[in-house]
Amino acid sequence: MRILMVSPRVTGIGGVAQHVGRLIELLRGDGHEVDVISVEGTPHVPLKGLYNPSFMASSYLSALARRLRGEGYDVAHAHNFPAWPAASASRAGRRILTVHGIFSSQHRELHGALAGSAAGRLERAWARSADALTCVSRRACEHYSRYARRAVWIPNAVDPEAMPREGITIGDPQVVYVGRLSREKGVDVLAEAAGLLPREVTLVIVGSGDEGLIGRALGLPNVRYVGYQPHEAALRYIRGSRALVLPSRQEGMPTAALEAMAMGVPVVASDIPELRELSENMAFFRAGDPRALAEAISRVLAEGFPRAAAAREEVERTYSWRSVYARYLEVYRG
Repeated sequence: MRILMVSPRVTGIGGVAQHVGRLIELLRGDGHEVDVISVEGTPHVPLKGLYNPSFMASSYLSALARRLRGEGYDVAHAHNFPAWPAASASRAGRRILTVHGIFSSQHRELHGALAGSAAGRLERAWARSADALTCVSRRACEHYSRYARRAVWIPNAVDPEAMPREGITIGDPQVVYVGRLSREKGVDVLAEAAGLLPREVTLVIVGSGDEGLIGRALGLPNVRYVGYQPHEAALRYIRGSRALVLPSRQEGMPTAALEAMAMGVPVVASDIPELRELSENMAFFRAGDPRALAEAISRVLAEGFPRAAAAREEVERTYSWRSVYARYLEVYRG
């Protein structure tokens, strides 16, 4: 097959980028021809509020130019709604849209009710226009099945056998956050919880974004902010930690959680539907509550987390790329 893949990012530590990048690798390794439109090769404005709109415009023009040159594809596959105009403008036999969260809910959380309402109108129209829509969470599938012709659950995935054997440990005991620094990820809650942790607990923060959200934690002696790290290094920080922390308010399906579970590292997660759906083999705390987060971390460090072994088995059974890749091929072929 000849496939056009459209995604805001295909490299980096973000879950969407990791998911799309690995899917591209598997498709190419299987003999399929894959062209990519992403910010890595498309003009965009790397500023908050302009990143997605600028990528949406430039990716659409790139896809339109390919169409005018007579380039055609068996499948055009867009990841998240900002990539959909490009996929819809392409000359393709089938157009697939993958959503990594609920678009309108994310916009409502970040930008308020008016933005959420506008995003809702867009998502309904665009979901209806896709030949098939895949969702990384069952909750998103339930939401979009009201509009889409066909909504299919295909979760994020990892390669359990590819996890690093050696970790990076700055202090022991160490817990780590890996991801984007943004409000929907709950890093402000994490920053407040950092001040409530025992002094001997080292909190490592891996990622980039709005550093103002973690400002109150940066002056604490037990907090180490290492910024953006290549994916392999981020995995080694997880491997070297006693727990991974997911304080999210909104989620699609965090790949970092699957990676931690594959390595047998306990996950301390906010009690939101998307994370409950992912696995019950995590230590949950009340979302948005810094004290509950600090207490959950302390409890896992003091008592251990016996369900970590069950979590590792769950990843191998349900969230491995072997099964997820086969599901994508089924959707591509209709």
